[in-house]
Amino acid sequence: MNGVFLLLGTNLGNKTENLQKALNLLQNSEVHILDLSSVYQTAPWGKEDQNWFLNMVVKVDSTLSPESLLRHCQDVEQRLGRKRIEKWGSRIIDVDILYYDDIEINQEDLTIPHPGIAMRKFTLIALDELVPDEIHPILNLTQKEMLRVCPDELECSLTDIQIEI
Repeated sequence: MNGVFLLLGTNLGNKTENLQKALNLLQNSEVHILDLSSVYQTAPWGKEDQNWFLNMVVKVDSTLSPESLLRHCQDVEQRLGRKRIEKWGSRIIDVDILYYDDIEINQEDLTIPHPGIAMRKFTLIALDELVPDEIHPILNLTQKEMLRVCPDELECSLTDIQIEI
């Protein structure tokens, strides 16, 4: 896998505005946004009795270490009002590190590649849009191949929402 990829998701408040604000806060002198997927409306995954989500994948270039990038992503979440109340619960914004090049990390608070990639259609659809032929460093499958065999059957649809960088 070449590049650093983040997943943004939101299902509270003005969801389009939440994504835009998160991108604005993510980008700084150490994190430069290179590319964006389309925005997808997705059924909630893990806890289904909540609002639908808007999700997108962002490719970034960063001089931050994976651990520092995680802290930066968590800072963006906090600045936008994220409260961690329940796993897979509603959130104003969620910023996950999906990939950091071919780096593999398995720590208590950080796992890269993100362990849910192959199980979440909404993540794979956006990755397939940006980098269909890039290979997962552990599973040794492309994003397109993982999407083809993904067991997730929850609804995920393309929106016409435009996000600016």
